[in-house]
Amino acid sequence: MATILERNKNVKPPKKTREDYAEDALYREVWEEVNNEKTQRFIKKYARVMIAAAVALVVVVVGIQIGVTSYRARRIAAAQNYETAIINRDASALAAIGQLSRGASADLALFQAYLISGDADKLQHLADHGHSRDLRDLARIHVVQLRGDQMSASDVEQYLADLDTKKSPYYYTSRLIVAQKYLADGDAARGRGILDKIISDKDAPAIVAANAAALR
Repeated sequence: MATILERNKNVKPPKKTREDYAEDALYREVWEEVNNEKTQRFIKKYARVMIAAAVALVVVVVGIQIGVTSYRARRIAAAQNYETAIINRDASALAAIGQLSRGASADLALFQAYLISGDADKLQHLADHGHSRDLRDLARIHVVQLRGDQMSASDVEQYLADLDTKKSPYYYTSRLIVAQKYLADGDAARGRGILDKIISDKDAPAIVAANAAALR
């Protein structure tokens, strides 16, 4: 025996009359008029706010686009200047790039300026003001190689103090240089003490450990 719900599913909805369709059309028309009126009132009330927000959005977007374009233009110009300086082996131009720019590329430009000119002052500037640790520490190694004869062993050790950490990629090299300087100055005990630390350090590069053992 079919339930009431099952019987209701089989009941077809009554067809709408012309009056029903007319009533629906009138209802939609009234609803649209009401919505339009509400929309117009909302726009009138918040028109200034919406215009200001739109203008602000346009200004921000344009500003970002101009900033990005200017940044790219500066980067391209800097790259072109760097390339030209390298091709022409222009140490002055490379030094200017190194002092006016930032980051590892500036440090590299300054180091290349030294390699071309042999001017130790450019190297010293990199050692004192370099942005990247690797090139800054490398510059200090080169400064000691150039000016170490005029420095005492303790001066060399103090100058390379920033490299006396395994965070520096030139830690073992700097330790070896300091040990050599102490040996050269006649302080064998201090020099051999540093060499022994290098030799016993399992992380020491093989070539550095071998050089330390030869000096020992």
